[in-house]
Amino acid sequence: MPSREDVIEILKTVVDPELFIDIWTLGLIYKVELPDTDKIYIQMTFTTVACPLAPMIIEEVKQKVGTLDGVKEVEVEVVFEPLWEPSEELKAMLGLL
Repeated sequence: MPSREDVIEILKTVVDPELFIDIWTLGLIYKVELPDTDKIYIQMTFTTVACPLAPMIIEEVKQKVGTLDGVKEVEVEVVFEPLWEPSEELKAMLGLL
């Protein structure tokens, strides 16, 4: 069974195709839990409620995390509370400061 850190490393390879930054660095991942020996639960959000690429990103998360040894199920829950807010560091990276 993978560790939480293993899952996070995989999530860092999923890149938002509009911002070209991985979803972990963007702060789109709210929770990573391993409730069972073969299941991973991920709670995440998107930069906007109407993100047109959401289905593609969710599928990529499920596919990549699902490749980890021992994982049989990946559950992704999308939430919009709290709304995504870029950190000051991320704002600086994006040139918004």
